[in-house]
Amino acid sequence: MKLRVERDVLAEAVAWTARSLPVRPPVPVLAGVRLEATSDGTLTLSTFDYDVSARSTIPAAVEESGVVLVSGRLLADIAKALPAKPVDLSLDGSKVVLRCGASRFTLLTMPVEDYPALPQMPELSGTIDADVLTEAVNQVTIAASRDETLPLLTGVRVEIEGEKLTLMATDRYRLAMRELSWHPSSPSFSAVALVRARTLSDVAKSLTSAGSVDVALGNSSASLIGFAAGGRQTTSLLVEGDYPPVRRLFPEETTTHAVVATGPLIEAARRVALVAERNTPIRLSFSEGQVVLEAGQGEDAQASEVLEATLVGEDIVTAFNPSYLLDGLGALTTDFVRMSFTHPSKPAVLTGQESLEGESTDDFRYLLMPIRFAG
Repeated sequence: MKLRVERDVLAEAVAWTARSLPVRPPVPVLAGVRLEATSDGTLTLSTFDYDVSARSTIPAAVEESGVVLVSGRLLADIAKALPAKPVDLSLDGSKVVLRCGASRFTLLTMPVEDYPALPQMPELSGTIDADVLTEAVNQVTIAASRDETLPLLTGVRVEIEGEKLTLMATDRYRLAMRELSWHPSSPSFSAVALVRARTLSDVAKSLTSAGSVDVALGNSSASLIGFAAGGRQTTSLLVEGDYPPVRRLFPEETTTHAVVATGPLIEAARRVALVAERNTPIRLSFSEGQVVLEAGQGEDAQASEVLEATLVGEDIVTAFNPSYLLDGLGALTTDFVRMSFTHPSKPAVLTGQESLEGESTDDFRYLLMPIRFAG
């Protein structure tokens, strides 16, 4: 193996590919990055931990093709520290030699024959606008559980029906749902998958510099999902199990709703939450023309703030976990939020609204369980 590659291109590709390396690999070779140089002038870097695989293909001036396996984290650290000059990479016996300007590094190779076969990308299912995917994933993954003892709830349910794609996540205390349009490879394409929230977040962060992202999801019995864009591709095993029927938690109709400016409500909630002890709620009292935010009680520090609000229906008093409320408000992309209620002790639904008097947009909905407050 002998090749030359641009330093910045190599450093970026190694960093992206090595990001999913396991911290404590079950077998030593899984800590490696597989480098494959081919005579068509490409260098492909790959990692795989039996769950998630990543591949990045970059241009290189290849003199001799070949395959090697080296420590991924070490290669990433070296590539990042190299001077801004072309990098020459060659195999010398059982070592890989990197030369860049006056710098020279040798890395021990690992047995490439022991490395597991990388999974193949499933068949292409369709493409989605990168910016739309990023926004949708950021809106939904906030509600996914971080509790690994409940693996089902650490996933995002993906439902595809023709040109409509729906993402849903819940941790039992809130539920986020986003509906969006995409471009399926077949107009009748239909699929349901449970994808790890962290995989989707990673895709949203790292694959969306290109204009669109390819989504590859096999038939209903498939256990793998793949994403590809700009010479990079990643695959992930799907989460197994039956996701709870959360869609029915959204009420068919609500009797009361309030509309508040999103930005001022976020700022007020942050201020009032400063005195909310751990696991204590923010109380919201809606009446004609205003909402009063309060936190703290008794001998503790207390805070309150009044904001303008439009109320349709009867006065209502409810309370929420401050961070869950702020997560939902922060996920909205509109100037106003509509908070819809059926009862003070039943979940509220947050949706976006472009103007004070306008209609709410239902493409993103955030359902939030209230907390019972003392008194």
